[in-house]
Amino acid sequence: MTTSTKELHVTTGATVWLTGLPSAGKTTIAYELAGRLREEGHLVEVLDGDEIREFISAGLGFSREDRHTNVQRIGFLAELLARNGVKTLVPVIAPYADSREAVRKRHQESGAAYLEIHVATPVEVCSVRDVKGLYAKQAAGELSGLTGVDDPYEEPESPDLRIESQNQTVQESAAAVHALLTERGLA
Repeated sequence: MTTSTKELHVTTGATVWLTGLPSAGKTTIAYELAGRLREEGHLVEVLDGDEIREFISAGLGFSREDRHTNVQRIGFLAELLARNGVKTLVPVIAPYADSREAVRKRHQESGAAYLEIHVATPVEVCSVRDVKGLYAKQAAGELSGLTGVDDPYEEPESPDLRIESQNQTVQESAAAVHALLTERGLA
């Protein structure tokens, strides 16, 4: 491989959208994958859903409309970064299929690569992990509208990859996404 080919290869951007329930492992997998990609010389950004809500989508609630707006904002940023050579990892619940499809369409229209990864961890496993204490708050009646419990989560029907994080390590999950990127000529 010549230097110019390698440089072109390394600067190919893509959005990797990791969707799944709260505490499914989306963010953990994204950061593991980000480290691996950076070691290989890729430009990488992780658009963490919690950070986006704090800085870009502050003031939005959790109604269907607000969730859609939040996903579209994140999708816009991801597409912008991806078409400018950045591997953009997006660990965001994005509970509605139509919102995710609109993001995919935005990428298709610009020619930016888009991969949807369903981190398909069962709600029973997520509620035990309960990284942010959301399931405990919901069970205690302190929280309503928890995705996958008392608010809908529309599972992707045909994601580019489905990961069952309860059956493998974080490293194995990240390696599966990396393998898909490699297969698609993006890593």
